[in-house]
Amino acid sequence: MSNKFGKILCGQMTLLKKSYDEFRRIPVDLDLCIDRNPDFIQKYQQTIERSVEVAGPGTFNCKKNRRIRFEPTNKEGWWFKREDLAGSLPVQVSCKNARTTFDGGVRNIVLDGREPNYVRLVEHIIALRTGLDIDNLMICIGSDDPPLFESGSIGLIKALDSAGRKKTTQPRKYYTVKETVSGQWDNGSFITIFPLGKREISALNLDCAVCYNNVMGKQRIKYTVSLGNFKIGAQARTDASLKHAILCKTIGKILPSTRNLGYNRKNVLVAGHSRYYNEPKLMHNSKSLESVWHRATLDLLAAVALISEGRFLGNIVSYKAGHAQDVELIKLLYKNDMFEKVKISF
Repeated sequence: MSNKFGKILCGQMTLLKKSYDEFRRIPVDLDLCIDRNPDFIQKYQQTIERSVEVAGPGTFNCKKNRRIRFEPTNKEGWWFKREDLAGSLPVQVSCKNARTTFDGGVRNIVLDGREPNYVRLVEHIIALRTGLDIDNLMICIGSDDPPLFESGSIGLIKALDSAGRKKTTQPRKYYTVKETVSGQWDNGSFITIFPLGKREISALNLDCAVCYNNVMGKQRIKYTVSLGNFKIGAQARTDASLKHAILCKTIGKILPSTRNLGYNRKNVLVAGHSRYYNEPKLMHNSKSLESVWHRATLDLLAAVALISEGRFLGNIVSYKAGHAQDVELIKLLYKNDMFEKVKISF
């Protein structure tokens, strides 16, 4: 049984087995795994061909119009640059610069440079690094507060698609883990990461489930990360309980760290005990899979994006986990020297 979970980087085997038993009893609602290399498996790195800008109401302050400008760059990796801070240096999308915070009762990923150079709630942006075919990108932003959109990150994807692609002469780098690893946490969550097998296609496959005590209930999807599948999941909005949505719009108005001002019935999914309070998206067989798509695409892939050296290949199983668990496990992979390069024949 221990071989199923590999090396335990945090947590307890007994609790991990219990959580895994819960997970495997959840039926798969949708399986979009493919049997071929996904479309972004290419020999050389890419950046965008030209600059493009997108704007929207602030996540933490909807009264402010927040702009993001994507620019091509010769620097390897994805980078954030705060244009409102004189002399600030770009901060790389990397595990070494990442932390999580609990602003407004919502856990989110923050990228830190030298104080006060930081950007919060970056997960819905950096997930695109894992799901799209862009290796090198400069993201220019005028504050620490990114815009919030009504259709997940689709607006960002459309902007980047309109910017075109430019190949570089740098080879694209691919990594996997040296062996199977797992992390387990007190809330019953776990993440297990399997290395890319020698006979497997060169891909990242996800098996992800969520479990809530409300109308969202239990949801599970499996899919291969490809441009098409990623664009499906990127439509998903953040979900919130009715209680949290009410708190954000009442008590939250006096808390500067709360993202209450950006919440509305179009850009978040509000879930009550027995019904949704707005229209859910990503329906399949009369069941909304919006919550698990959001978790598997805009949350989990944001953590994978923190592997800054290249693209990650392998298989990831996630149950009940969130940003705190994601980021902790990625940091533990680095701490335990668990990455190795993958050679791909083109």
